[in-house]
Amino acid sequence: MPPSSDDNDFYNREYNAHLLADGFDKDRIYGERSRAALAGLRCIPDLIYDEKSGSRLDLYPSKKGSPLFIWIHGGYWRSSSKSENVFVVPGLVGAGVSVASIDYELAPAVSIGEIVRQARHAVAWLYKECPSFGIDVSRIHLGGHSAGGHLVGMLLADGWRGQFGLPESDLFGAALCISGLFDLEPVRRTFVDEQLQLDDSSIATYSPVRHVPTGSEARLLVSVGGKESSEFARQSSEYLQAWKAAGNVGRSIEMPGRHHFDIILELEQAGNPLFDGLVEEIQKFHQ
Repeated sequence: MPPSSDDNDFYNREYNAHLLADGFDKDRIYGERSRAALAGLRCIPDLIYDEKSGSRLDLYPSKKGSPLFIWIHGGYWRSSSKSENVFVVPGLVGAGVSVASIDYELAPAVSIGEIVRQARHAVAWLYKECPSFGIDVSRIHLGGHSAGGHLVGMLLADGWRGQFGLPESDLFGAALCISGLFDLEPVRRTFVDEQLQLDDSSIATYSPVRHVPTGSEARLLVSVGGKESSEFARQSSEYLQAWKAAGNVGRSIEMPGRHHFDIILELEQAGNPLFDGLVEEIQKFHQ
């Protein structure tokens, strides 16, 4: 549980990931690496997956019959875009995994509930449409960073698939949550809530740690940088504990030398623990 403190300064420090990021210039580094990555990729860009919002995704096909991995960017639900994380794609495509990178509308223009709805709609659209691109959706694999990790948690929750025309079981395979946010209660005490405007109902409905499925078929991977705050570490630890307590398979990948922003650079190529761990789990469903 979060510390029994009403000191908002504590939470603002804990959830300001830049404070422990060694001056990492996220926008420049992500941008440079994404532009370089895009130059060597086959991309089917800006596919509208949700007519209601107009939200789009980019599809990066690998070989015919390859499994699908959905990547969800972070940014505290209020910033960033699919174009800033392209660097996570080439290594996976080279390993025989097709990648879909999704955008979603951002707060404060929309609520966190609407963002969750859009992420779920993206899964439904890809499940229906990817076979026409030669992509195998017998199992869909998920990954997200920070707020994207939160959205992965909400995709793993039960009770929504039928509304979107998806099977209730045997849908997801590997699920990677990097520096995720699974308990929204402390987020309400931070600067982030200026845009989110969380209340008791939204916290209860959209905190993944309160909606861990029982006996899930998905295999969960969680990771948080060793240089990140105690709250980010707690968030991942408690979600993994709850996941396993519900009879599900999950494990942690330790990243002791990484902070909140450079940790996802580990997905760029083979030989890195996050990349290797994710590909290993994906391959277990496609042998």
